[in-house]
Amino acid sequence: MQETGKFIFVAGVALAFIGAWLWSGRGLGWLGRLPGDISYQSGDSRFYFPLTTCILVSIALSLLAWFLRR
Repeated sequence: MQETGKFIFVAGVALAFIGAWLWSGRGLGWLGRLPGDISYQSGDSRFYFPLTTCILVSIALSLLAWFLRR
């Protein structure tokens, strides 16, 4: 049980650091600006939905979960 707690703690700290780094604006420049991401601008309003980015992140997380289950 101690190993699981250590793993969850380290994963949480790593996730917090990654989130802070991405939130600071120094993130991956290409992520969120891929072909297929929907962006619409009209006057003062703007709509943005990173469709392709969401699909790629979903595939990556699914593969990671699949590898961790093996």
